[in-house]
Amino acid sequence: MELIVDGWFHEKNSMWPHQATSLEVSEVLASEKSKYQDILLFKNQAFGTVLVLDGAIQLTEKDERVYNENIVHIPIMSHPNPKRVLIIGGGDGGALREAVKHPSVEEVVMCEIDERVIELSKKYLPGLSAGFSHPKAKVVIGDAVQYIKECADCSFDVIVSDTSDPVGPAEALFEKDHYTLLKRVLRPDGILCSQAGCIWFDLEIIQKMMKFSRELFPTVDYATFNVPTYPYGALGFLLCCKSNEINFKEPLRTLSHKDLDELDISVYSQEYHRGVFLTVPRYIKNAM
Repeated sequence: MELIVDGWFHEKNSMWPHQATSLEVSEVLASEKSKYQDILLFKNQAFGTVLVLDGAIQLTEKDERVYNENIVHIPIMSHPNPKRVLIIGGGDGGALREAVKHPSVEEVVMCEIDERVIELSKKYLPGLSAGFSHPKAKVVIGDAVQYIKECADCSFDVIVSDTSDPVGPAEALFEKDHYTLLKRVLRPDGILCSQAGCIWFDLEIIQKMMKFSRELFPTVDYATFNVPTYPYGALGFLLCCKSNEINFKEPLRTLSHKDLDELDISVYSQEYHRGVFLTVPRYIKNAM
């Protein structure tokens, strides 16, 4: 399917039928097929540089911080003393950039299967890829499932699953067997935060993930927030903890406005942390 027609990029996907997202293309920066997927980067005058994988928008410079700050800071700020973090996927570098900011965090391991995404991000998305050169960062190129199988028990305090949508090879990352592997490598009070679709059209997937997560973890919750360039303008995270003493809705540590400014955190705050759990409609909560 042609992605750019008459100067406009069109995202159409069977996962969210009967609607499409379109952005005007002012310049194509890269368009190629890697070993694993089609990669497109282009400029848009409203949203800046846009990264597209297999025809689906992954991020734009304009709104990427909403996603990357939430998927990282909410689980890290919910943990009593996070020192070792694993990021699954996240080849653009945005989640890595955020994770290394926390003083208590000593090492962030990022496992990305497609090295080409990392290379193109370093070239065209310098605002996201700065974390790759941070001394706390360790980048592993390879299959995340295999990497996790080779990890020792209780290796990580926080795991961030920054994966693409549950189609094709990524579908296995949204199954109970994979979450069982993740639970094994989490420490006793470890936290898992996973990209978990949109409440408006992925409810069946979310219900399935919530069900098997509750069979594995004593504490499970779901948060949702707005990202303008994602389908239906919304996305959610599934949060799981091996301890029953964690309340995801209340951060365990606080960051002052001065702290947030010094750490270059522009979206996340204590108030925002609490708020993402308050925006799930009542009928959706009941369905979960």
